[in-house]
Amino acid sequence: MATRVIGAGSLARDLGNWRSVGEDDEAGTRRSARPAYLALAEGIRLLIHDGRAPLGVALPSERDLAGTLGVSRTTITSTYALLREHGYLISRQGSRSTVALPPAVPHDGNRPARSILAMMAQPELATVDMTYAAMAAPLEMQEAYATALQGIPAYLGTHGMDPVGVLALREAVARRYTERGLPTDPDQILITLGAQHGMRLLLNVLTAPAARVLIDHPTYPNAIEAIRDVGARPIPVPLLPEGAQRGWDLDGIRSAARQTAATLAYLVPDFNNPTGLLLDADGRAELAAIARETRMTIVVDESMVDLNLTDAPMPPPVAAFAKGSEIVTIGSASKSFWGGLRVGWVRTNQALITKLLGIRSTVDLGTPVMDQLATIHLLDNAGVILDRRRDQLHSQRAALMAALADELPEWRFNPGAGGMSLWAQLPAPVSTALAATAPNHGVLLAAGPRFGVQGAFERFIRLPFTHPEADLRLAVKSIAATYEALTPRAAEPLQSLTLY
Repeated sequence: MATRVIGAGSLARDLGNWRSVGEDDEAGTRRSARPAYLALAEGIRLLIHDGRAPLGVALPSERDLAGTLGVSRTTITSTYALLREHGYLISRQGSRSTVALPPAVPHDGNRPARSILAMMAQPELATVDMTYAAMAAPLEMQEAYATALQGIPAYLGTHGMDPVGVLALREAVARRYTERGLPTDPDQILITLGAQHGMRLLLNVLTAPAARVLIDHPTYPNAIEAIRDVGARPIPVPLLPEGAQRGWDLDGIRSAARQTAATLAYLVPDFNNPTGLLLDADGRAELAAIARETRMTIVVDESMVDLNLTDAPMPPPVAAFAKGSEIVTIGSASKSFWGGLRVGWVRTNQALITKLLGIRSTVDLGTPVMDQLATIHLLDNAGVILDRRRDQLHSQRAALMAALADELPEWRFNPGAGGMSLWAQLPAPVSTALAATAPNHGVLLAAGPRFGVQGAFERFIRLPFTHPEADLRLAVKSIAATYEALTPRAAEPLQSLTLY
């Protein structure tokens, strides 16, 4: 299969003002006295660390990039040579140069975080656990299970194993989709053991070993692991840089689908985990059109859909713009209500549900009836519950941002439109080292590379705001102490290196 190529225009857009990247004078203002090839190499290096130039993807030809950037071809040749010398490009005879990471840079961001192992070894240091983004149960949870207990006698005369799901819950979920602008019949709903369970069922039906699955980048780490577990290959399409209107590179998704012949994509357009970005209605319409054009099925994860932290109304579901079965939606009660409530769903056509049931029978025999009945009660009272939880998240996010501004003012972040976390950019690519060292200062972190593939996002870290405000302030003080103690070799820029 042909190597995927970054277009010169796309690379130029992501580079932005590349001539001033990483170069300050003594007064702290930007200058461009360095040779152009050094500035350009540093800009591309940072894109590689940030995951916006994915590993294994080919850079544009020297001629194309020189023309787009308005520099000499010699500048591009020197840039590529410098990146190649320091391990950021791999060149093979007769082939384009492809993006890589030097051997000294950690590649495997999907192994269990070392911070968790450190916590097990020294539990007394685990003051604040920032490795998860989930809230405590709402006050109504006990009432939900009490109501479920009252309703359970109606099911005790049966065997209690229903792989499709309790009809009353499927009706409640279908009603919510209809209210959001997507007419849905209960027969289009399959109840699962959470969104992750639904994703794994879909992967088993819709992919094959070595298949390509497009993902937004960064994304939910367990989805990456699920794709790999079935032998498929996640193909990252980087989210657009901060300040972009939509966040999703729709042209990049279209191009990647065509170049890789991917037949499946997994995207989180409703408050992407970890960035909190939200795709607008026009973008959703185009996304559905891309699925039709490329004959690609898109699995849309709506786990965070209820966590809008703005005053703007939500756009319709992506599947509302579909004309056939090109969009499959998965959802969950875990983020909206409680992580301990393992109830999710898949919305699709009946033919695909039948295939999913065939796979499911080899794994489990259905979702617990009590949990389904409790979820019905929570959905019936979702308005009051979710308003209160959104208010709580909004206040906690403000507290986290204020603490970061006080303790780590050089860190950058875009609060996004919703969700449960900030995606913070560090001045240097030290995320893994930060997560490994943080337990010594009383906080547990999930390193940025966990949310990408092949070592991306060493300059980022996810910071959930699901803890009480006092705990968030304490966590940020601990993170600041950890960051101050680091002396990372990985932070050394290419501008200190020259060609001989």
